[in-house]
Amino acid sequence: MDGTPYLLDGANWAWSSPGSIPHLLLSHLGYTGLSVLVGFVIAFPIGLLIGHTGKGSFLAINAGNAGRSLPTLGLLSLLVVYMSSQGFLPVLIALVVLVIPPILTSTYAGLRSVDPNAVDAARGMGMSSSQVLFRVELPMALPVVFGGVRAAVLQVVATATVAAYVGLSGLGRLLVDGLALNDYGRMVAGAVVVAVLAVVLDLLLGLVQRYVVSPGITGRGLSRARGTRSVAESGAVPEPELVTSKGTS
Repeated sequence: MDGTPYLLDGANWAWSSPGSIPHLLLSHLGYTGLSVLVGFVIAFPIGLLIGHTGKGSFLAINAGNAGRSLPTLGLLSLLVVYMSSQGFLPVLIALVVLVIPPILTSTYAGLRSVDPNAVDAARGMGMSSSQVLFRVELPMALPVVFGGVRAAVLQVVATATVAAYVGLSGLGRLLVDGLALNDYGRMVAGAVVVAVLAVVLDLLLGLVQRYVVSPGITGRGLSRARGTRSVAESGAVPEPELVTSKGTS
């Protein structure tokens, strides 16, 4: 049941082997990236519209509830039967359906959580509706929006293994092939690689969020200002005697 021997076997990491872990990892990342991109293109504008206008909120709420209860493997099986295809298209549709709810609901929730006083002040300054949306509401809602994107990525990384059930590549091959061969070490190795990939992607997205979201929104700028002010108020400056002695030594 230990996947360490499989992970430490150099043959499983060889680029020359089509079924090696690097090849499966790249395929898995491809499925994840394309699904999140398509889902984001669909859900983000709808979330902006609903959140900005306040109309159609039931759509965002019901989409979130449906996304949590929808069985991806069952949907994939239904799509394969209905479309008479075992290619990537049924997998893409199933994963996009999984991506849409968290991004849609987080975008809507982020915009609705913006301080109404800030929106009123922006309108009082003569900003148009689109300017209020993209220059006030969206920047202030970015932390919540990023939370939805990160949740969607984690869900897709874990669920993209279903691609192996229709004969495609990806890290799911380690699970499916391991089950077929009674190779539990391979299955454990596949689960470990998927988990590590999810953690790494979440950390990378967190790093991107740190530099994209304004420090004034996250509170980093305020904490720095408070730290600078406290240092200035304490009068903690280098003593002239120490500076002089260092310079003459």
